[in-house]
Amino acid sequence: MVSINRRRWLTGAAGAGLAAVTGLKPSLADDTPGVTATEIRIGSTTSLSGPVSALGVQARCQEAYFKMLNEQGGIAGRQIKYIYYDDAFNPAKTVEQVRRLIESDNVAFLFNMLGTAPNSSVVKYINAAKVPHLFLSVNGDKWGDYKTYPWTMGFAPSARTEAQVFVKYALSQNKNAKFAVLYQNDDLGKDFVAGAKDVLGERFATAAVVASHEVTDPTIDSQIVALRGANPDVLISGTTAKFCAQSIRKIYELGWKPMHFIASGAASISSTIAPVGLDKSQGTISSAYVKDIADPAWANDPGVKNFLAFMEKYFPDGNPKEGYNLYAYTVAQVLKIVLEQCKGNFSRDNIMAQANNLKDIEVPTLLPGIRVNTSPTNHHPLQQLQLQRIEGPGWLRFGEVIQGANL
Repeated sequence: MVSINRRRWLTGAAGAGLAAVTGLKPSLADDTPGVTATEIRIGSTTSLSGPVSALGVQARCQEAYFKMLNEQGGIAGRQIKYIYYDDAFNPAKTVEQVRRLIESDNVAFLFNMLGTAPNSSVVKYINAAKVPHLFLSVNGDKWGDYKTYPWTMGFAPSARTEAQVFVKYALSQNKNAKFAVLYQNDDLGKDFVAGAKDVLGERFATAAVVASHEVTDPTIDSQIVALRGANPDVLISGTTAKFCAQSIRKIYELGWKPMHFIASGAASISSTIAPVGLDKSQGTISSAYVKDIADPAWANDPGVKNFLAFMEKYFPDGNPKEGYNLYAYTVAQVLKIVLEQCKGNFSRDNIMAQANNLKDIEVPTLLPGIRVNTSPTNHHPLQQLQLQRIEGPGWLRFGEVIQGANL
């Protein structure tokens, strides 16, 4: 014990002497947790088991992406060590695993952690520890609350932004349009109501009607009937796939033909549209921000071709047509830009500063015109969307890229 203490004293004395001679502060390992001369450690939690285990493929895809980067020389001469743990979408396990990542694995920062409830369970702890908590796999608007959580940042356009875009487009077609909003009674659904209010302002009280449902409800038929009774021109279904499918079916059965928008998270042809029937879904509108691998329009697109080549070489077990893989690849490309902007300074302060300094970043797998922008007072990297409509056998994009409201 005496010799250890003496060694520490000698090391400190030598460092103080160096500082006196050079005027420089000694470089301490604690200044850059998770970073060595050869390595950057990145942490994440995801759902490899549990109710949403299908989404865990994002971490596996990003693990493959970092392997590719490492083969190309890494970032600033350092290899990326990506450590991710299964939390089974259980917030209690998330707490345990995040503490492990920060306190035992000593990661530099956290990246693309999955899920609103899991992230909510640890966001205060992470921010108190001043660990960058970047590009979460969530869609709630609260993840852009830079005042409360300055070390946290989402990635995808929030449900609130999506609702803003829906309302702005509807008003461009009919400036006197009346709106109905069906929403799930949780953070997701309430963001759709908030987005409509953002654009309509004082008009919301007279130009909109709303109806909520619980995630446990067997059906939303009665809500659709009640909303129709208000005779709105536009219906926004701000809910999950099961209930968006029910809303499509019910308005068809009623012979009601509003301009109908559904949440992008419920826009799957296989799980939402096909079970209802393409014939009943014609004209339904949603939104997109990444290129669709299945769309022939992108067959020769360089960004898509690079993604397909990556999947074939580095993640052959993954399905390139699975949207979660393209999303994961897209987010990882943005993280690469953040790390390159660090210019070798991987302190947590600088990593967060660079995450707050993304200016009109174009990513090859995002739709043309959609750019990534952040600042210390903007933790919503993506606020633009392009609309798409069911026409014939599937989704067809139309119109220009639309910017959400500038709040």
